[in-house]
Amino acid sequence: MFFTRWSPAQGSVWTQLHDLQGEVNRLFDHWGDRGRSMLGLQGFPAFNLWEDGDVLHLEAELPGLEMKDVEIYVTGHNQLTVKGERKPPELENAVQHRQERGFGSFVRTVTLPVAVDENKIEARFDNGVLHLSMPKHETARPRKIEIKT
Repeated sequence: MFFTRWSPAQGSVWTQLHDLQGEVNRLFDHWGDRGRSMLGLQGFPAFNLWEDGDVLHLEAELPGLEMKDVEIYVTGHNQLTVKGERKPPELENAVQHRQERGFGSFVRTVTLPVAVDENKIEARFDNGVLHLSMPKHETARPRKIEIKT
């Protein structure tokens, strides 16, 4: 990375802001997910998303929560939202020395790579991990076209 001194003669303010945005993007690309995590920019809950044939799978880490504390929405066939609240433990007659785990309400929305059939989504919750199986919507599945001669 290189540094340059800003000078109004080098271009418009918008050009300078665009250049700054490019430098910041390069910095985040260099650090990757580790850098976003260090800066607290990685979303909660952490998601793993993968595709297996005609099904998308998602895992979300939700330690300390129960299924009743979580809401799942799909809108527009490809916008997945996981919403909930992690409540702090109730400490009576105790002195807290450190609190590193976050508490409170959270909402995380991701755009899925393909449309899913929201009526066929299956959700299970095992040991603090949410598992979603989301079959692709019929319009997202490949369809073989017959060739007529």
